[in-house]
Amino acid sequence: MTASVKKNVPIPYLESGDRLTRHEFETRYHAMPDTKKAELIEGVVYVASPLRFNSHGKPHGNLIGWLWTYKVSTPGVELGDNSTVRLDLDNEPQPDVVLLIDESLGGQAHISDDDYIEGAPELVAEVAASSAANDLYDKKKAYRRNGVKEYIVWQSLENKLDWFSLQNDEYVSLEPGADGVIKSQVFPGLWLDVQALCADEMTQVLVVLQNGLNSPEHQVFVQQLANHS
Repeated sequence: MTASVKKNVPIPYLESGDRLTRHEFETRYHAMPDTKKAELIEGVVYVASPLRFNSHGKPHGNLIGWLWTYKVSTPGVELGDNSTVRLDLDNEPQPDVVLLIDESLGGQAHISDDDYIEGAPELVAEVAASSAANDLYDKKKAYRRNGVKEYIVWQSLENKLDWFSLQNDEYVSLEPGADGVIKSQVFPGLWLDVQALCADEMTQVLVVLQNGLNSPEHQVFVQQLANHS
């Protein structure tokens, strides 16, 4: 006797806490076009709640402005806002911001035929309301294990920013210099006045970034990218 096969079974909605494979996650996500953001982290689904302005939208916009300014001055570097990243079979995050080097110029991630990032972007930045957010736990582990070279987490409510650098397969915190500026180890010239960013003093943030863009190391990096093409 042949068992009957159910047809036209509705695809279940994504719910936070679901444990799914990446294929199951994508199938359900694509069936929910009104869902703005959902992530698969270590095989567990996280569906984002509505985002507040001061604790997320505004700092997110400031990160974008800072990194966009770097991107337009650095040909071969690409910026993404809330782009899905296929890290591995158990992780498909949707980071607030990614900065990556074009694959043709030596970047470690690539864009799939269906227009998703596959592999680890060189830099990921997330806005987390507080230190209790998943960004500093399982998501951080997944980024580290998959080789995201630099990871920024801005805890907006606690006015704190962590910038992690992947060294010997572990994340090490980059500390500001005597001038209060953190300098990227992966993107030469990407400089950040952390105190100014946390104080919403974006004019000062861009002044410091421009100093980085004018630095000899940034000019060398731009030339290296040009020679790679």
